Amino acid sequence: MEGKSFTRITADVSGALKKMHKEVPETMQGFGAMSKAAMKAGVLSELDKELIALAIGVTSRCDACVGFHVRALIRLGVTREQLMETLAVCTYMGGGPALMYAAEAVRAYEEMLPENAANT
Repeated sequence: MEGKSFTRITADVSGALKKMHKEVPETMQGFGAMSKAAMKAGVLSELDKELIALAIGVTSRCDACVGFHVRALIRLGVTREQLMETLAVCTYMGGGPALMYAAEAVRAYEEMLPENAANT
């Protein structure tokens, strides 16, 4: 299926974020510190927290969030089964619109898997 590229979306947004780092550094440093603190393993693992973040990105219909969190999940070794169960809960809680973005998260996962990255 042709469509948006989550690799491209995350690259484009990363470029814009670099500009924001230069122009509003205190805001970006504050956001970065909050992100680091929130995503640090605690009672919940880093993987669990990334699954939660992906679920929020899916139900908020945020392409960049889907891309960044799927990429992080792959880095953390998420299994397809863990991803699919998370997306099933998104669909339950968010209905049809969440289902459409759950499908986008599957596309992002398949696009960004290391064995598929060489083909893009």
